Amino acid sequence: MREIGGYIELEHFHGNMLHEGALALNCGRNCLAYLIKAKKIKKIFIPYFLCDSVINVCRRENVEVEMYHIGEDFLPVDLNIGGDWLYLVNYYGRLDNDTIKAFKEKYKRVIVDNAQAYFQMPVEGVDTLYTCRKFFGVTDGAFLYTDAVSDIKPGLDESYKRMNFLLGRFERTASEFYGEYADNNRLFKNEPVKKMSLLTENLLRGIDYDFVKKRRTENFKYLHNALKGINKLSLKLPEGAFMYPLYVDNGRKLRKQLQEIKIYIPTLWPYVFESCGEDDTEYGMASDILPIPTDQRYTADDMEYIVNKIRNFTE
Repeated sequence: MREIGGYIELEHFHGNMLHEGALALNCGRNCLAYLIKAKKIKKIFIPYFLCDSVINVCRRENVEVEMYHIGEDFLPVDLNIGGDWLYLVNYYGRLDNDTIKAFKEKYKRVIVDNAQAYFQMPVEGVDTLYTCRKFFGVTDGAFLYTDAVSDIKPGLDESYKRMNFLLGRFERTASEFYGEYADNNRLFKNEPVKKMSLLTENLLRGIDYDFVKKRRTENFKYLHNALKGINKLSLKLPEGAFMYPLYVDNGRKLRKQLQEIKIYIPTLWPYVFESCGEDDTEYGMASDILPIPTDQRYTADDMEYIVNKIRNFTE
């Protein structure tokens, strides 16, 4: 029976989501799970430079995994996949769509992970996934572009029980709620494929995407202009950047120094330290690339503050 009256809930937003036409699911790894089932994938090539969540999905779905290396340009090296599937990661939004098209033409069966390139629209005919948590204040949510139809009948996710760390972070400090944030990330390890929750969809409809894209682009540009002289990476300006990857010698030490003054720089792929040796390119990249925040919370003044602190530690 429908409820009328009572107290007013969270406001309903009516804007458009950026990926309105895609399949809206509960998390990025389940976009892959959906594709595995829909396309009957038996074997897939996955980069070493990645978190273990993708590998865990493949194991859960009984898919054979073969790992491949990348170079310091973040592109695959020595690929020989035959007729199997290639999982191609768009690190920091560095892969433009022309490059993705070239991979598609060469290898045919390609899945593009645009988790770090939310504002880059997919190449037509290429299975492409996006995750929302890396760009916006939501607890879950992902989008999948595909022509495949699965016989999965996903239920509807619910997010209200996961919201405390986001609400707490809004009014207090991140450190107070970091444990809950980490618990939320771990929760998706065993979550089945579900449709995006009503709450997450509503929040995504309230975002000013033009503002977010512009602010992220400007912040990336500021950092690059200030730090390109010490950055070992050759970078181009992405639209709506994920983070700014600063690759320096002794990056791990610099990360700790910044953390001590409450500038939190994540280690994005700790699984690399288990899967690669110290002489592998990926090991050094995981250790010494500092993903500096460029997101919509921050202004040019914040970027200047970060740059000055980095210079204090590196000069």
